Amino acid sequence: MRDDAARPSPETLLKVAKAEEEAQSGRGKLKIFLGYAPGVGKTYAMLEAAQMRKREGRDVVAAYVESHGRAETDLLLEGLEVIPKLRIEYQGVQLPEMDIDTVLARKPQIALVDELAHTNAVGSRHEKRWQDVEELIYAGIDVYTTVNVQHFDSLNDIVAQITGVVVRETVPDKLLDLAMEIRLVDIPPEDLLERLREGKVYIPEKAMLATEKFFKPGNLMALRELSLRRAASRVDDQMRAYMEARSIAGPWPAAEKLLVCVSGSPYSEKLIRTTRRLADEMKARWHTVYIETPGLSKHARENRERVWRDLRLAESLGADVATLTSASVAQALMEFALRNNVTKIVVGKPKKPRWREFLRQPLVDEIIRLSGPVDVYVVSIAATGETPKVAQLQTKKPVQWTGYLKGITLVVAATLLCKGVQGFLAPTNLMMIYLLGLVLAATRLGRRPAVLTALLSVLAFDFFFVPPHLTFAVADTEYLITFIALFTVGFVISTLVSQTRERAESIREREEQTASLYYLSRDLTAASDLRGILAVTLKNIENSLGGKVAVLLPEGERLELLAASGGLTLDAKEHAVADWSFRNSSAAGRGTETLGSSQLLYLPLLTSGDVLGVLGVRLENETEYASPPARRLLHAFATQTAFAIERVLLVKQAEQTQILQARENLERALLNSISHDLRTPLVTITGALGVLRDHPASVEAGRRDLLDAAWEEAERLNRFVGNLLDMTRLEAGALKLKRVPSDLQDLVGCALSSLEPQLSKRKLKVLVEPGLPLVSMDLVLMTQVLVNLLDNALKYAPFNEAIELEARALDGKVTLEVADRGPGVPPQDLERVFDKFYRVPLPEGAGGTGLGLAICKGIVEAHGGIIQAENREGGGLKITVELPIDGEGNG
Repeated sequence: MRDDAARPSPETLLKVAKAEEEAQSGRGKLKIFLGYAPGVGKTYAMLEAAQMRKREGRDVVAAYVESHGRAETDLLLEGLEVIPKLRIEYQGVQLPEMDIDTVLARKPQIALVDELAHTNAVGSRHEKRWQDVEELIYAGIDVYTTVNVQHFDSLNDIVAQITGVVVRETVPDKLLDLAMEIRLVDIPPEDLLERLREGKVYIPEKAMLATEKFFKPGNLMALRELSLRRAASRVDDQMRAYMEARSIAGPWPAAEKLLVCVSGSPYSEKLIRTTRRLADEMKARWHTVYIETPGLSKHARENRERVWRDLRLAESLGADVATLTSASVAQALMEFALRNNVTKIVVGKPKKPRWREFLRQPLVDEIIRLSGPVDVYVVSIAATGETPKVAQLQTKKPVQWTGYLKGITLVVAATLLCKGVQGFLAPTNLMMIYLLGLVLAATRLGRRPAVLTALLSVLAFDFFFVPPHLTFAVADTEYLITFIALFTVGFVISTLVSQTRERAESIREREEQTASLYYLSRDLTAASDLRGILAVTLKNIENSLGGKVAVLLPEGERLELLAASGGLTLDAKEHAVADWSFRNSSAAGRGTETLGSSQLLYLPLLTSGDVLGVLGVRLENETEYASPPARRLLHAFATQTAFAIERVLLVKQAEQTQILQARENLERALLNSISHDLRTPLVTITGALGVLRDHPASVEAGRRDLLDAAWEEAERLNRFVGNLLDMTRLEAGALKLKRVPSDLQDLVGCALSSLEPQLSKRKLKVLVEPGLPLVSMDLVLMTQVLVNLLDNALKYAPFNEAIELEARALDGKVTLEVADRGPGVPPQDLERVFDKFYRVPLPEGAGGTGLGLAICKGIVEAHGGIIQAENREGGGLKITVELPIDGEGNG
């Protein structure tokens, strides 16, 4: 039991394996020098460590170090190679930035990069310096860097609450997770304030301002505590991983999962950061979802930039992000939580007035009521000093007055119609005319014009048709129920219609995305080659999202533009952005934080095994670059295109593998045949010569037989080597015919003479038609053909069965037939008997390479003739050669 308890779980083993894989992937290591405020000595500590590594023989360069003119810091830079800063002009000012390309080309073992949270100048490759650091790490370079605790995203709101200052330059918390080592640089707040007064942090004027706003003792103590806690948390993570990997028993907590829902509210950012901190404390995964409901979809359109920013923030902090559509936020939230095994849901404390709770149950209460086994964390969302400003920045759509005017027109028309029929209908029936106009307004004009129409209808009905007339007074109080009913019906109908429309619009958008993916999948499946796949990709993306598309695939050492929409060209800068996306397996260009000045958005064509190319897209609507639905659709298009390209490449690879396999099989068959057919005659020859050499006297009587056997095998060996040489000449196209008019009697005689030793022991029937015309042919080569055919028949024909050779002329051609009574050839293989190395299983003792008939076919076709094989009735094989008498051929 103790051993089982100490054994790591499969999840733990998976994490360890993943960590080992990353360690062996060639990535560099990140070391963070963490402080709690400027001036604590982070840069100094980083340079001290760098000097120590240099003394150990490591290759260290200062990629970007900011000494701020401090003499002791400059002294530590001595002896280190300093990469010159890149000067970027922005609005007439030269801004110094890290030259990342020079660092990558230099490729040191350790690069020093100061001020991790710095925002790069416009025109830099990346928007943030931490992205430069990521690229250096992925290139295999170790990085030492400095940062203060207030710059981490998850602590941004806490720092704002403590100091009253909102930190603009932030770093995602994943950098802390990526770091192999965190070194806490710490000095007491009193010493830091003393350094500030001495001008060692800022110049005196700036130091005075900093003391009044940021460098207050209380602020510094709180920030110091944050940095100590954050460093301790990271050390705890490392210790936990060490103990789990080595099966050291410990109180391991059960796996937790957290969930937070965003809505485009100005408080969503705080909820996201709070959830991230809770997830860190619990060592848990966490999800962020946005639930679009019919009632909130319009709000989402008005605040979509905020929603997208919240989702990107959550993703950068390490959350799994999802977007859902549902009629009920609470119901959808709980379904998602149960489906993903969420244990805790984080929600904000309601900020609406209490009286509104009587009209509608707060969302928090609804979530708690449905939560079941899931814990609900209600956190305070009290606004920081920035929140009111943010709330005021919400975009307002211009009022559409047309709908309101149409609603007023409907009320006027209903009033005139009621005036016309007033003498025929009771007042309560006249209300139905107003109700009809109200239904038209609700179904055609939208919610707000319909509510206005309902209100005006009530007032018009009261003013013109309810006694006393032409006043808003009501003599009969029962009419109040009629007024309330009319207004309520109008409000409910308009609300339901509006929700239905918005829900239908949401469903339509999702249906369009699903249809786009379906059409792309269908077309990619039908495409059989790379050209077809690229054409399908361009057509589908253009139809779905509009704009222009380009696909770049690697050709040798660089990317080449293989397909592009009409009128789209890529200059050197665009090629450079696409190349960066390809090399770093990451999105770049328009709408991203990397090379955002590019004209196109570039997405790598990623598969499970490799990066196959880059997809470039230029959208017509600029806002679509930041839209999560559009980005998800583009990523889906890129993924499907990548898998389709991989499929084509795998098919080609499979074909090449089959060719290589067939070649290996042929080489193996040739080697086996050669070894057998060389060894057999050589054994006979060496055996006969050995007997003659070692026992000359005792074998005098059988000397002739031994010599004849050796001679016969030597002839066989000669024919075999000749076949190999002839096959080589045929395949190389080096076979040249020497045509002369020849008699078939001579051809048959030469062939029989060559095989006289073998034929002397076998039955042979020769039938040559008398008076055959002369045939223009290469007598030597055609003799070899006939010899090969007879030799093939000798191998397969039974010893007591005759071999038949017949020659005749017919219709301007001469025909040679060689027939035997052997086993024949399987019918399905008759076309293959003339292939190289094809052999029917041979009788015992027979040998062959499977080249003889292939050579015959090559020679006969070179003469312009035809050779074919067929099985004989009663068993056996007949091979027929037809040659043109006039000698027209390929000669």
